[in-house]
Amino acid sequence: MKSQERNMNRVIALLSAVVVMVTATLPVAGQQPLVALKCGRLIDGIANSAQKDVVILIRGERIFNLGSGLAIPVDATVVDLSDHTVLPGLIDTHTHICLTPDNPDGNPVLYKSIPFRTIEGTRGARLNLEAGFTTLRDIDSEGANFADVAIRDAITQGLIVGPRLQVSTMAISITGGHMNLTGLAPHIDVPQTAAIADSPAEKIAEVRRQIKYGTDWIKIYTTGTIRHIDPDTHEPLSQMSLEEVKMIVDESARWRIPVAAHAYGGQGATNAILGGVRSIEHGFFLTDEQLHMMLRNGTFWSPTLSVYFPENEEKAKDPLRQKIVKSHKRVFQKAMKLGVKIAFGTDVGAFEHGTGALEFKTMVDYGMTPMQAIKSATMVAAELMQLQDDLGSLEVGKYADIVAVKGNPLTNIEALQQVAFVMKGGVVYKHN
Repeated sequence: MKSQERNMNRVIALLSAVVVMVTATLPVAGQQPLVALKCGRLIDGIANSAQKDVVILIRGERIFNLGSGLAIPVDATVVDLSDHTVLPGLIDTHTHICLTPDNPDGNPVLYKSIPFRTIEGTRGARLNLEAGFTTLRDIDSEGANFADVAIRDAITQGLIVGPRLQVSTMAISITGGHMNLTGLAPHIDVPQTAAIADSPAEKIAEVRRQIKYGTDWIKIYTTGTIRHIDPDTHEPLSQMSLEEVKMIVDESARWRIPVAAHAYGGQGATNAILGGVRSIEHGFFLTDEQLHMMLRNGTFWSPTLSVYFPENEEKAKDPLRQKIVKSHKRVFQKAMKLGVKIAFGTDVGAFEHGTGALEFKTMVDYGMTPMQAIKSATMVAAELMQLQDDLGSLEVGKYADIVAVKGNPLTNIEALQQVAFVMKGGVVYKHN
């Protein structure tokens, strides 16, 4: 009897072992497929030099593992990028997807419907993604109201193709200020390219309205535009007081929304920095003192250098435009030397979508190393957008937002203008 029991126990143990072995070879229910990228050269967004022959394993949306000489599981789908340079998905922190450079007189609100501009925005989003920009901060819909919110949500829901988006809807300006249309007869009332709010109460109401309808950022115009610059002193028109900026920043913070400020320089830029905005946009007349303020306050700077280059001979001869370009270069070099947090930004939309990588060359021409320029569009940009836990570098657990170029951008930064491979969240959107 005992002998029979021992034999039965052996059979049960053997069957149990077979069941365990078979179960171990079966796919786990709901487990997502594994993708392996073979990278010839890897810039991870963290190190100051590239690595070679790295394998990135991706499961679902995120990076599962990566390393040099990492074994590729037999069940992985392999993408061979061994003759490419692989980088984190690029981030542009100053874009306008609902804007195109073909607007008569620069006033799209007068000639295009918001539905049409929304369709244009879907095209712009796709072109920027295919150019390697897997994340954008869209910093003003330029009069298209909440079209940027709709595009962001449609991308998130998979209805259209585009980058990850943070949007700021309609920037806040003042009567007669930047983005308030001029040249029309006083009795003609048309939609504006910004939200016009003069009193403190109007400004707070506008902040709340934009948050209600889904903005990720509040953008304010603390200085006017180029026509508002004093031709003698080069002082930009200041559009908001320090108290007004603080009020907007405090109200936005209650809703956990950051604030960005269009500011060329002058008192308006000082008010923006001391008022607590998270980023300064453009800033070509910033002083050394203001850069030190930004350094102390941790204020980011999105400089958008190339968009101010004169596009024709007439503007090239304009003394003010010459002053702007010269000052922009000086400020950029000073900010870089001081250690101000410079985030890659282009103002794309004012020029053709999908061409934002041109900005890298300007940054390198002005003195950045190629690696510094790349980091400005990866880790620094992700930190500005408060996405550093998920984006900006290639690390285990982060989103698989990955691009690849054929050449080596560390020796030729213009290689970033020809992106051959784009993956966002583990999904390949471009693979030449």
